[in-house]
Amino acid sequence: MLGYRVPLTELSPTELSIEPIRADSVILLQGQNEIVHIEFQTKPKDDVPMRLADYRLRLHRKFPEKTIHQVVIYLRETNSERVYQNYFEIAGMYAEFSVIRIWEVAAEELLAFPGLLPFAGLSRTNDPIRTLRQAVREILNIENESQQHEAMAATYILAGLKFETSVIAQVIRRDVMRESVTYQAILQEGVEQGIEQGIEQGIEQGIEQGREEERREIALKLLREGITIDLVSRTTGLSIQAVEQLRQQIEPSD
Repeated sequence: MLGYRVPLTELSPTELSIEPIRADSVILLQGQNEIVHIEFQTKPKDDVPMRLADYRLRLHRKFPEKTIHQVVIYLRETNSERVYQNYFEIAGMYAEFSVIRIWEVAAEELLAFPGLLPFAGLSRTNDPIRTLRQAVREILNIENESQQHEAMAATYILAGLKFETSVIAQVIRRDVMRESVTYQAILQEGVEQGIEQGIEQGIEQGIEQGREEERREIALKLLREGITIDLVSRTTGLSIQAVEQLRQQIEPSD
């Protein structure tokens, strides 16, 4: 097969495992024989083309009769050449996908559709802050309150990729955004992460305090045996001042 001799020593692997992967968004178009797969990226990564090819094969395996459309949307402006690559290629395999660089899309195109309003602040515009304000005004006109709250939360989150927090606070009313289930989920995740970090820090502090107590006990034992303060300090890692305080504690009992 290869055209040259290969010393065969091992057959491996005998079974190819498929690790689970998670796509940002896979849309099955109802009533149509098509699938739209969308990936959002804040910065370019080397493995994006390969991941898109992997997703395509997995989708094809599950829905072999459907046409697959794949799009990578880059959200933060960059000069990297990677954001222009729209294919994956290795020997014997080639797969294409579409690429949208949101900063190259005219603001008018995004402001024309309610579902695209959250992206307007990242678009191509001469006045980004004014465009963001316009998007927020359009969102406030959405009659469905749930959709309005979700759009406002998405706008707030995406605006953080481009604008300072102080600017966003002047443009977006947080009282409207707080009703969003997405915003609430983010807050909950932040709380849970804070609790988890607090527990980890508490454990680390407890361990360190235990080590400190152990060093103090060793220092007290050495002092009672008549070892000099300087040597006790070098042996236990305690400061001279700390060892001196321990020595003063045991003086009355001597």
